[in-house]
Amino acid sequence: MIGSIVFVLLGAAAAAATPCENLASLKLADTTITSAVVVPEGPPPARGGGGGAGARGGTRGGGAPQAQGAVPQVGQQSGTRGGTPPANIPAHCRVQMVLKPTSDSMINMELWLPTENWNGKFMGVGNGGFAGSIQGLNNEMPQALRLGYATAGTDTGHQEPGGNWAIGHPEKLIDFAYRSTHEMTVKAKQIVKAFYDQNAKYSYFKGCSTGGRMALMEAQRYPDDYDGIIAGSLANRHIHMWTAGVARSIQLSRHPEGNLTAEKAALVNQMVTNTCDTLKEGFLNNPRQCKVDFSTLLCAAGKDDNTCLTASQLKTVDTYYGGVKNSKGELIFSGQALGNPIGALRGTNQSPGGTFDIVRIAYNDPNLDWQKFDLDKDMPIIDKAISYVDAVNPDLSKFKKSGGKLILTHGWADTGITPETTIWYYDSVLEKMGKNQSDWMRLFMVPGMGHCGGGPGVNTFDSIGTIEKWVEKSIAPDQMLGTGAQGLTRPLCPYPQYAEYKGTGDLKNAASWACKAPAPQAKAK
Repeated sequence: MIGSIVFVLLGAAAAAATPCENLASLKLADTTITSAVVVPEGPPPARGGGGGAGARGGTRGGGAPQAQGAVPQVGQQSGTRGGTPPANIPAHCRVQMVLKPTSDSMINMELWLPTENWNGKFMGVGNGGFAGSIQGLNNEMPQALRLGYATAGTDTGHQEPGGNWAIGHPEKLIDFAYRSTHEMTVKAKQIVKAFYDQNAKYSYFKGCSTGGRMALMEAQRYPDDYDGIIAGSLANRHIHMWTAGVARSIQLSRHPEGNLTAEKAALVNQMVTNTCDTLKEGFLNNPRQCKVDFSTLLCAAGKDDNTCLTASQLKTVDTYYGGVKNSKGELIFSGQALGNPIGALRGTNQSPGGTFDIVRIAYNDPNLDWQKFDLDKDMPIIDKAISYVDAVNPDLSKFKKSGGKLILTHGWADTGITPETTIWYYDSVLEKMGKNQSDWMRLFMVPGMGHCGGGPGVNTFDSIGTIEKWVEKSIAPDQMLGTGAQGLTRPLCPYPQYAEYKGTGDLKNAASWACKAPAPQAKAK
């Protein structure tokens, strides 16, 4: 009976205390509402169609090359797969606005408010790459709206891909780093209150890739903004990740003896597969359960053919899987997980491309010569200038104290951003706050999932339903059920547990697997 009353009250609220069109005249600090219209039920916006009021088209991406640790061009998964059109989204009040917290800010934002069957909650969503458009319009926001959420996204404060926009514009970089997400959240909650005449009962944030960085930044800097946060495929070491990409590219140009041909890369990948894919699944269920000694591929003196690797080529492989390090051996950015194939790697003797934008931004010089790059010298300068972009603070005690819940996820088959970096951050929180933080934070590593989805293994799981149960009903997730292609199901276990095959039964059936705690492991690479 009580549930029915609540539903009726929410339904009545969805009739709107303030008509949608009247929101256009709502006065909010540093905000210009450019449009407020009712959109009938229909398909979600077309890809690239959500630049916002101040955007120049729907461009996106600007990511680093898809090698170890690099951000792919699009950090979110498309709402259309295999030619199947996405499901319709419900009728809603679409509010578009521009936020200007500083004189150099121009943050495009969009908020969708269900006109009926609002669930009483709000969900903010994230972006991918360097953002530059409201990417959430195509995937995360439609999903949230279908679930009854009021939902919002932002272009993070610039309207072009890549990083040139940040050179000479420190306030815009701050918008990208953290301010735009917080401002979006504050304004969205104010408009929700105006439209429904009540505050959202619960607020959630969901983001992957750059959206994962945005999610962590909210927990770190604005611990009261959200009750629950889902952070996937973390690009939280944005500065270090891109700088590491620069270092790898330039290293190969300066030392071509380390180049890998396709044939030599295949030799490495075949060794990993033969050693680690013991169940012949085509992906590794838990790459950390396998060890590979690449030194056994070392060529004999005077030999260099497709059956072996030279010492310089072995160093390239070690960097790919072991991470980029400075001359002191200090880790700059984590290496790839075993099972994620290394490709042919060759120096170009050309600029590293968009990845070098991060160095230009730090030096505030659009004409900086890439040939003078020196990792040992430049990394400290980059850190000093723009380290605030990286969401690496391990002290989440204020978020924990506020009652917040955090779910971290990462696909083991992610070739866009190495899954090791999410484990690195998770471990850093435990090191700072104590070993047992499972009452508010859990990490789920996903076998065979690519960057934010896809991949040969598990690629779908209900992170929203899981966080809702944890926040609203205090039901902590002991596991999540993951699904994949061809009927694959598998339990996703809270790290460091992992799913282990029981030894009998269908490999594709979750019932054939059980969560198991591993033997003590070394820290993330």
